[in-house]
Amino acid sequence: MSKTEKLFTVAGTATHNGVTKARFANDLVARIKILNKAGATNINLVELPRAMTKLEALKYLSEQGITEGDAGYAVSAKLAEKTKIAKKGEVKVAGVKASKVKAPAKKAVSAEQLLKEVGEASM
Repeated sequence: MSKTEKLFTVAGTATHNGVTKARFANDLVARIKILNKAGATNINLVELPRAMTKLEALKYLSEQGITEGDAGYAVSAKLAEKTKIAKKGEVKVAGVKASKVKAPAKKAVSAEQLLKEVGEASM
């Protein structure tokens, strides 16, 4: 998890203007009031067991079987989107073995040589 990812305590779905979307919030009652005032229907929000990122919350909703029909599709679609974004941040290193990486050969240097090099570089 990156340091900038927000955490949510409420997640679920709601339909607004015929479009069902995944919704996230930190206050269940306030979010329901806002959605009702905006004219949303089929509001299905649940409190999460702990604060979670959107990706974690979507996985939790899927595991709990909380969503069906359009709501299930909305959660699945958003989960696929968030998983794809999360995978973009991963760094994969393939084909490199530690035994093939070699440090440059060490060269013995005397104090006089070092002072000479430093003196020439500063001129």
